[in-house]
Amino acid sequence: MARGGAWQHLTAGALALGGTAAFAADDLLPVPSGQPVSFQEMLWDRPGGGLIYRFRFVAPEIGQDGREYEDVEVDMHHLCETFAIPRLAETGPKPSQIVISFGQEETEFGVANEDVIQFFEAYRVEDGTCILEFF
Repeated sequence: MARGGAWQHLTAGALALGGTAAFAADDLLPVPSGQPVSFQEMLWDRPGGGLIYRFRFVAPEIGQDGREYEDVEVDMHHLCETFAIPRLAETGPKPSQIVISFGQEETEFGVANEDVIQFFEAYRVEDGTCILEFF
């Protein structure tokens, strides 16, 4: 499942970091574009660059007209700040990076699937804000 590191995995039904209540996977999240988005899972690891949290979401409309990357990147930033940051542990090491990903459907992490469109964006957290980092 992981490339050179031990991955931790947390699904929607078990998400309860930093005292935050669990979140049901089938709940739709409000995003600026208005597209339907639901939480799939959160993964974390410690590769050479530090702790990385990966929040994976299902957004079935991505890739369609009006839902290209440029149309929905604001949704990824929004979810970084309103969904990911509040779920980071209050104690312990802080992540060096948060990765937000959208997939047209649920996929297994690390397994390529040419039939499913996926968008990814990476952020660092400064003063409670997600700052875009380029891959």
